[in-house]
This record gives sequence, C-alpha cells and structure tokens, in this order.
Amino acid sequence: MSRVSDVLRTNRVTGGSLIGYFPIGYPNLSDSIEAAVAMCESGVDVLELGVPYSDPVMDGLVIQQATEVSLANGFKLVDVFDAIKQISVRVNTPLLVMSYWNPIMQYGSERFATNLAEAGAAGAITPDLIPDEAQDWIQQTDASNLDRVFLATPSSSDERIANTAQNSRGFVYAVSTMGVTGERTDLDAQARSVVSKIRAQSPQSYSAVGIGISTAEQVKQVNSYADGAIVGSAVVRAYQDFGINGLISKVKELATGKK
Repeated sequence: MSRVSDVLRTNRVTGGSLIGYFPIGYPNLSDSIEAAVAMCESGVDVLELGVPYSDPVMDGLVIQQATEVSLANGFKLVDVFDAIKQISVRVNTPLLVMSYWNPIMQYGSERFATNLAEAGAAGAITPDLIPDEAQDWIQQTDASNLDRVFLATPSSSDERIANTAQNSRGFVYAVSTMGVTGERTDLDAQARSVVSKIRAQSPQSYSAVGIGISTAEQVKQVNSYADGAIVGSAVVRAYQDFGINGLISKVKELATGKK
C-alpha cells in the first residue's frame, strides 16, 4: 500500500491535496526540521523534502539560493535520514525525499532506499531519472516498500507517459510547463493536457501538478482536474522573507485552495 496514494484518494472527495516542498538543511538542519513540521501542521498533506545538490538544473533561483546556503552550512546526505526521523516522530504526514539521481547513485541505491524506509519516509521523487533507466531503483524501492515518483512533461509521448505511470507509485508528477521550478502568474495550460494523458493511459494512477503554483486560487484550479497541487518556491520565498511565521501564513493561505 502507498501512504501517499491513500492521502490523495481520501482528499479527492473533499477538495484535493496540497503537496509542499522544503529543502533539508536550509538554513541549517534544525531550522529545516522545524519548518517541515510547521508546514505539516499548517495544512500540507504530503511533504517533499528536497536534497541540496551542487548542480540543481531543474530548480529556480529561490530554491537554488536555499540549496547554496544549505551546502555552505555543512549539509551532508546522511542528514536526510536524521531529518526524516525527527519529523516523522512529530507528524503523520507522508514524507517524500526529492533528489537528483547522482547523490543516490553515489550513496548506493540499495543503501539509500533501505535507510529511507528505516527513517520513516514514504518514498522518493527522482526528477532526472526516467523509468527506462531506473530498473535498479525500481527494484530497490519495491524491496523497501517505498513510493517512487517519476515525472511526465508536456513533451512526453503517450507511450512514455504510460510507462511513467506504470512504474510510478504514489503519484505521477505532472510538470505544468517546460523549464525550471518557480512561481508564475499563470499556470501553463499544458498541465491539464499532461494530467489528461496520464488518466487516459493509466486511469488508476494519481497525478499531482508542480512547477509554477504559488496561490490558493491556483491550488484550487489544479485540484479541479488533478489529485494534488505541488508548491515549492512560493513557500521557500515566504520563509526567506518572513521566517517561520511567514512560512506558516503562506501554507495556511495555500491550504484554503483545497476547500
């Protein structure tokens, strides 16, 4: 069973889900743990914990800056597991680690999956890993009973979307527009098309839309046709500008879009 799918399925009837993102170790490990707990307590249904990486090619400026601070302050990959353990004992929100593939590969995919499960994570999102090249990761996540989330983009063919949905567990991450993450005033209309393709190719799959969502109205809009709205940069920016109180206020505002 997938804890993430269970949440999305339950919330589908009541207005949808809010999936939040926060980088582990920003601005330091203890503060990022407090921020993560605050997000879960303020209305996030599933939380993505970003793994800082030196070459974040898919991340926008806000998250890149946060990543740089985290790395400068001494973040190590093993901190991921400590953070998950500390967050998990305080909240019941499913936690997904979001990581580029290279850190996982360097750490060892079997070891990483085992340590994730032992720490209490629900699974992982690997934005730069495609299912065609993920047989080892699929095997390791199956062995550790972890969700694994792959991405579907506006340029993905029907065949690729079918393969992505078949190999994802938890949900399929539907990218709303081509490019890096960040806030946008208007969501790309292609998001609906990506979700529609996912449902056509795999009716049993859940989908969540990410990249560009920053307001409660956009959360509501996305949840009208998908199973969840993913918000990262807007939350991190609120934290950067106004600290933990700003983060809490932003999450509570975004959560009103589920109703």
